[in-house]
Amino acid sequence: MTATTATDFRITLANGADREWAAQLMVRSEPWTTLRRPLEACRAVVNDQAYHVYVSRSGADRSGFLILDPRGLAGAPYLKSVAIAPEFRGHGLGTKLLAFAEDTFRPRARHLFLCVSSFNDAARRLYERLGYQAVGSVPDLAIEGASETIMVKKLR
Repeated sequence: MTATTATDFRITLANGADREWAAQLMVRSEPWTTLRRPLEACRAVVNDQAYHVYVSRSGADRSGFLILDPRGLAGAPYLKSVAIAPEFRGHGLGTKLLAFAEDTFRPRARHLFLCVSSFNDAARRLYERLGYQAVGSVPDLAIEGASETIMVKKLR
């Protein structure tokens, strides 16, 4: 990979091959490795027709994905999952994907929700830097000994 910036990425709806790539990335990335999510569970999420799945590309290479649930939490949109391929981390793609999610819902929604695992410090720092605020925590939700923090950002 050559030097890449966030402007080098484009985001499109995922096709079938993109969804399989996303499932493969999920199964080998945090938080899913700590949560011990098997490949079949990851495939089930990326292929669930209730969710909108987007993939980012840099040139011909897939670089990350985003899964959005338009009616996630009390009818407000929910960022279900986001992941960046290891070789594309640190180039602003996470920020770009989150901005894409926010822009997608801003015309019709006042808030965007997400959850972050207590052991996923890097993700939480990113969300906080981008204006997400913790509004609650659910202990032992996904796995024993860890909590899921519910975060929200006001879109308008």
